[in-house]
Amino acid sequence: MPAVDTLISPPSFSAVKLEATLAEPTTAQFRADAERLSHIIMEMQRCFLLHLCKELAPGNVSFSQYFLLAALDQKEVLTMSAIAQKMGHTTAAASGLVARLENLGYVTRASGAQDRRKVMVCITSKGSALVRRIRDEMMDNLMKLMAHLTPSENKAWLQIYTKIYDFCQAKHSSNNRWEC
Repeated sequence: MPAVDTLISPPSFSAVKLEATLAEPTTAQFRADAERLSHIIMEMQRCFLLHLCKELAPGNVSFSQYFLLAALDQKEVLTMSAIAQKMGHTTAAASGLVARLENLGYVTRASGAQDRRKVMVCITSKGSALVRRIRDEMMDNLMKLMAHLTPSENKAWLQIYTKIYDFCQAKHSSNNRWEC
């Protein structure tokens, strides 16, 4: 019997296409997961922001104003230029934002001790009370959500959000604006 030489032929076009198709689910799945996450995030933001809106409406405070109050509550005092930078506004727009909060009694303005041209903005006890009340309500709502998760799921959720937060903070601090 003659020896049979087995030839290995190069992969056909259909075999290469099949390999590419098998590799695509990872990319396709990644995209599908991102799409699902974007939907979930939008719905969760809508729910939280609608609730936040109901809370802010009685005090006539906008989201931007609330976020500024929350930042002031952490830092206590910010310059007008720091507020403009933090909020992504011009100093004129930041001044208008602060003026509205000042009229509502949530912040005070003062000139800098060394440089009178510098405007220092400080949160009042009334402003801190508003931030604290809304944060407490947010924490209550989050605790209700967390009650539906196992302790390991809660830990994983916190780890994932912390990692995302750290990424966003690093991008923001390096002035490499990441659209989030």
